[in-house]
Amino acid sequence: MFTGLIEGTGRINDSRISGGDMDLLIMPFFDMSDSKIGDSVAVNGVCLTVTEMNEGLIRMYASSETTSKTTIGSLKRGAEVNLERAMKLTDRLGGHFVSGHVDGIGIISEKRQIKKSWLMGVKIDEGLSRYTIRKGSVAIDGISLTINVCQTGYFEVNIIPETGASTTLIKKRPGDMVNIETDLIAKYVERLLLKERAAENRNGASTINMEMLEQFGFGSNIK
Repeated sequence: MFTGLIEGTGRINDSRISGGDMDLLIMPFFDMSDSKIGDSVAVNGVCLTVTEMNEGLIRMYASSETTSKTTIGSLKRGAEVNLERAMKLTDRLGGHFVSGHVDGIGIISEKRQIKKSWLMGVKIDEGLSRYTIRKGSVAIDGISLTINVCQTGYFEVNIIPETGASTTLIKKRPGDMVNIETDLIAKYVERLLLKERAAENRNGASTINMEMLEQFGFGSNIK
């Protein structure tokens, strides 16, 4: 699990694809010496596992499923990437819950500077729009951002100077592809509602009632 608060960036020193699987060698631009083999690291928002550490370089593996569903497969030597290690239970959750499991690829359609910040518009698959709401959260290349405008197949975010300076995002241009992970909680809520609807269709009655809500501590807040 990650927070979407990027620790720093790194550079792809080598990338090799064989049968769809990919081997990445990354040089972090910040201290990751306390990392170890088996640790999870989000690379541009994609959760990968450390397989080797040697003289400051970190090797990671991406399966064909990952390379086919994210932008990881397009990374070439010299590319700069966002890096975040998995959160500790004692960490502050400054961003939002980010799983590192990308939902799809977005395309930057607009980018313009407004005073010291940047406005960025992103086109996404229309099927992902049901998980986007105004002032909700989204992860773009692993970066936790707040949605300012959302429409079917499109949303806009604002990139503040600190985020721009510490990530790769403002270096992106219209037409560039980015990894999109929508809000984790929204997907669980949708799943719950779908299961509830299926239960209603089978039984003719809702399983969500006052007794159930009170059992989970919500009854006293319902008027």
